[in-house]
Order: sequence, then C-alpha cells, then structure tokens
Amino acid sequence: MRHFSFLDGDTAGALFHRAPQEIVTGDDRRLVATALGATLYAPGTRPRLARDVRRQVAAGVTSMVLCLEDAIADHEVVDAEDNVIAALTELGKDPPTCGDGVPLLFIRVRTVTQMSTLLARMGEAARGLLAGFVLPKFGIENGEAALEEVLRGSEVLGRPLWAMPVLESPSVIFRETRVDALGGVRRLIDKHADNVLAVRLGATDLSGLFGLRRDRDLTIYDIAVVRDCIADIVNICARGGDHVVTGPVWEYFAQPERLFVSALRVTPFEEADLIEGSERGARIRSELVSADLDRLIREVVLDKANGLIGKTVIHPSHVPAVQALHVVTQEEYEDAEVILAGDAGGVRASSYENKMNELRPHRLWAEAVRRRARAFGVLREHLTFVDVLAATQDALR
Repeated sequence: MRHFSFLDGDTAGALFHRAPQEIVTGDDRRLVATALGATLYAPGTRPRLARDVRRQVAAGVTSMVLCLEDAIADHEVVDAEDNVIAALTELGKDPPTCGDGVPLLFIRVRTVTQMSTLLARMGEAARGLLAGFVLPKFGIENGEAALEEVLRGSEVLGRPLWAMPVLESPSVIFRETRVDALGGVRRLIDKHADNVLAVRLGATDLSGLFGLRRDRDLTIYDIAVVRDCIADIVNICARGGDHVVTGPVWEYFAQPERLFVSALRVTPFEEADLIEGSERGARIRSELVSADLDRLIREVVLDKANGLIGKTVIHPSHVPAVQALHVVTQEEYEDAEVILAGDAGGVRASSYENKMNELRPHRLWAEAVRRRARAFGVLREHLTFVDVLAATQDALR
C-alpha cells in the first residue's frame, strides 16, 4: 500500500520533500503498523460492503476492519459472517488498489473459534485478501488461545496473518489488577511478536465500565481514569519501541451546538494562504470546525505526544485529517536524521536553531519519525498538514 496515491505527480512533487513509499507486508512489523494510519471500521452487516471498501480505498483509506463484534447486534452475527465472506470473495477476485498495492483488510471477531470457522468457509480469493484479525477484549485469560488461533490460521494459509489485540477489559483499567494484566499482555505480545501487528485501545468500552462517555468538547485525555490507563498501556506495552499502540476511536461525526470555542489556531491556515495567495486555508479551517473535526485533530496531536500512532475511525470524514497529521514535517525529519547519524551520544544543535537534539534520549523518537516518514512522506519546507488537507480535498472532489 502507499499513502496519498490518489495525488497526481505534480501535486505530490510540490507537496513532498520525500514522497510516501510503498509499504509491503514483508517490511518491518513496526513500519507496517505505522502505515495503518486511520483504520476505518465498518459493520459487517453493511448491505454493499465490497462497494463501500472500494470507495473508501479510492478516497485514501489504506486499512479497514470489517466488524463482527460490537458494531452488530447479537442476532445479526450469522448474516454478518455471510456478508463479510461474500464481500471479501468479491474483492479478492478483483482487489481494490491502494497505490501500487492493496489495502490491509481485517475482520474483528467475537470469539476465538470464529477465526477458524471463517477461514474454512472462505474461498482462495477471500483468504488471499485477508490481512488478519482484530481480537477484542484481549487479556491474559483469553490472549494465548486467540494468538495461537491466528498462528494456526497462518499455517493453514501458508502466509502470516496479523493479529491486532484490543485492550478494553476491566482487568486492564481497574487499578488493583492493571499492572499484572498489562504485564501478562506484554509477555503474550512479546511471545507472538511476529504475528502481533499493533495493540489497539478500546476507549469506549473502558469508559463504559465507569458509566462515562467523553463529550465531543473533550478528548479522551480529559477522562482521568482512561488517561491514566493509556499512560500505563504505553509504559508497559510500548516500552522500548518494540510494539506500536494505536490511538483510540473518535466516535463523533455530526456537529450540534458547540459549548466551547474552537482551540484550532488560525495562524497555520493564514500562513498557508499567504504562501498560496488564496483564502483556501481559512475555508478549510472553517470546514473543519463546522464538521467538528477540530476536536479530532486535537486528540490526534495528543495521541502522538503520548506515543500512540494511527487511530481507529468510524466515519470516512475522519480519514483525511488523521492521515495529514501523520505526515512528517521537514524539521522533524532533519532532526531525526541528525540523531540517527551517530550512536556515540552527545548533543547536536538543530539546524533550525530552536532546540537541542540529544542523540541517546531522542533515538527511539527519531526511529519512529523515520518510519512515519517512509509511510506518510516528508513535507517540503514551510508546508504543514493544512497543505496536505488542501491537496487531498482537491484530488478527491
């Protein structure tokens, strides 16, 4: 797969200092996980699921999850299974293209045994397109069996299947059990690292355990019990940079009356207008605020600051903002390359004359930036995510 493949050559050349590269499943696991970007969830019951997948891939989606768990009612499971298998079969015969490759398509299952059942029912075309499974309510009680089932599925297919565990159970967030539960999760994902692509966060379920639901005026980091849990998940599961943890779902997509003014600054959009000599930046900001996407943008920025990469999304309108915010600025890229150029320690002044780059403390950060640069590209000097959004809008109209 390759991000921003819908941009024409001239537009991509003007936008990127280093263009996004094609990512294949045989690449470094952390690179493939980074390239997930905005992972779009779709209920397995959607009546024209194959058509929906093709349409979203054409609009820049590079990873999708076809959900057989919380997104559908209990009595719909059998019909949803039939629908997902039919959609994958149709898509497998004529795969949707994502740059020079195909998107990563996952199935979110309800039970461990559902994986082998689905694989047994799929034809070769569907099995050839399936990237892996999302494992809900993952923990030390069921995790080993779930990951072993993914491994058996890989052996049946003769190629690796990815697993994406979702941390959303009581033992993960309740304070008295959290450390032991997360320690057990870390041991499991270390043991099965070759098959575990990324760890996902079930913030909605975690909030629901306390009767909480974040308001659209807030980010998940304003919900104290969930924020503390995320910190411990990053501390234990993402420690050392061995595993990628993705950002939790943003669940709003329609804008009612606002309680607070937008925190989205005007300056970056005005600067984009000055460079282009237009008013497009101001229009984009207005559209983002009107569509309630400014809060999503703030949460993605906080995700990245806290060590989370990518995000679960439930509406196509979320995808461009998430993808744009993962593109690397030239300043980030040059600082990262300076840090990675030496391993003897010490300090180097940034060429931007605004910070110090410490070669040892900043090394894991720099490695993550380099992976993000390969997957999403590096912007030209003075360009920002606003320019990516503008180019995306123009290309997809």
